Amino acid sequence: MTAVSASHLSKKYAKVQALKDVSLDVSEGDIFGIIGPDGAGKSTLFRILTTLLLADEGTATVNGLDVVHDYLKIRAQVGYMPGRFSLYQDLTVEENLTFFASVFNTTVQANYELIKDIYQQIEPFKTRRAGALSGGMKQKLALCCALIHKPSVLFLDEPTTGVDPVSRKEFWDMLKRLKKEGISILVSTPYMDEASLCDRIALIQEGLFLKTDTPQNIVKAFDRELWSVQSDHMSRLLTDLRMNTEVESCFAFGDAHHVTHKHTFLKEEALTSYLKNLGHSNIHIHQIQANIEDCFMRLSDTKSL
Repeated sequence: MTAVSASHLSKKYAKVQALKDVSLDVSEGDIFGIIGPDGAGKSTLFRILTTLLLADEGTATVNGLDVVHDYLKIRAQVGYMPGRFSLYQDLTVEENLTFFASVFNTTVQANYELIKDIYQQIEPFKTRRAGALSGGMKQKLALCCALIHKPSVLFLDEPTTGVDPVSRKEFWDMLKRLKKEGISILVSTPYMDEASLCDRIALIQEGLFLKTDTPQNIVKAFDRELWSVQSDHMSRLLTDLRMNTEVESCFAFGDAHHVTHKHTFLKEEALTSYLKNLGHSNIHIHQIQANIEDCFMRLSDTKSL
């Protein structure tokens, strides 16, 4: 069964094309990730799917309901956690949760089992105002409020942005538990490492889906040998590698540069000699496996040609 479906969605703000012919299908009970940088169109897509924004072109359904004609029914069936903390900062944790439950004609007690594992982590601060919570605690409260009416589909727009690594891990552990409850989850994130935690993902750049598949299949489809290159002059190394006529692409990744080449085999000795002649020392070159970020950079580079 399909929980969310979109067909050829497009949206434009003045001269800015936020979405370009986007289509997707999310199966019931899946975690589907929309992976891309800020400004790629993730929030626009989520606002259309949660009936907060009308698309210029295309159609979409949630639980088989049309996002335009059946918007009231959809709003009762979905949970939405926007990118910015949007709860009432002057209300306490407990007051926020009670308020959002009442909006959906339910109570905290009625669906407490669904949020229990999450809420117990912030319950000691239930009398604290939401605006005084830490980033991780705000995130947990927002998730509780999005779940309190027991939605069948959950939309999370960049829920881990600006949150510490420990809270990020805890948050994804919570999503896995919610998946076991049968909730379909759409989550957007700029963090490429979170892609592997999803069942399926769509890589998005400038409003366009570059690729939609499982994370494993996207990595498997990477069609170039990939090399990690380091030297004592990393900044200049990036420029010098890109000047090499045999190098197809070169991007900085942490403490190394990831390089693809134009031919089927890159001769390590020739590249080492090239770099030594340019004054580089302590050169380290070895072949590596591509990750999602490598795939994203290659796909976005290919689309720009």
